[in-house]
Amino acid sequence: MECVKQLDLAKLTVRNVNDFLHNQLSGIQHSNGFERIEILNPNGMHSIAVGLDAPVDVDIFGHAGYFIAGMNKQANVVVHGNVGWSVAENIMSGSVYVKGHASECVGASAQGGLVVVEGDASSRCGISLKGGEIVIGGSVGHCAAFMAQAGTIVVCGDAGAYLGDSLYEATIYVRGKIHSLGSDAQEKEMQDQDFAKVAGLLLAANMDFDSKNFQRVVSARTLYHWNADEYQQY
Repeated sequence: MECVKQLDLAKLTVRNVNDFLHNQLSGIQHSNGFERIEILNPNGMHSIAVGLDAPVDVDIFGHAGYFIAGMNKQANVVVHGNVGWSVAENIMSGSVYVKGHASECVGASAQGGLVVVEGDASSRCGISLKGGEIVIGGSVGHCAAFMAQAGTIVVCGDAGAYLGDSLYEATIYVRGKIHSLGSDAQEKEMQDQDFAKVAGLLLAANMDFDSKNFQRVVSARTLYHWNADEYQQY
């Protein structure tokens, strides 16, 4: 039988909750035998479940604020509600799944792991992405994947203005309409490996879309080096 620990933010502080998550869970064997943590009454509080480093399942029941599950490593975090800025910021591994909508900077500087938002994400989704994978079930706002260096973003809805501005080696897949592309971003034809990649991420994110309906955006690589003889607008 699964061993569940409940932490109620109506009775505890965020510091209390994070202290438990940091110090009472360690390695493959949890020191107290807990397999799942349930966090109740988040009520828009910030920085819940940050810095986790244990293979544990964490459910946050309700809407949460900024920097939820930031710097996550190994844990699988599910938010049963909406989140504010920078959910899963700098995630290293594991997963963060948001069952509602998300504000700015989803998965900022993510280096690994999987970040999923069932609804829409606001501006700068995947900013400075460094290797993680992000799946958005709805649409994203302006400047998604700004300066994204590695990794993958899948957008099942539409993309706002300046998609992929100053893009490096990350790849963006969009199912809907693209308002405009940013500097150095370009659309390229989907290949067999792209269909397979998107299909795999949609499966991992429990999204029921056809990978054949996506388009691919990658870097044109013209901003890698400054050309003093050519006018370049930023």
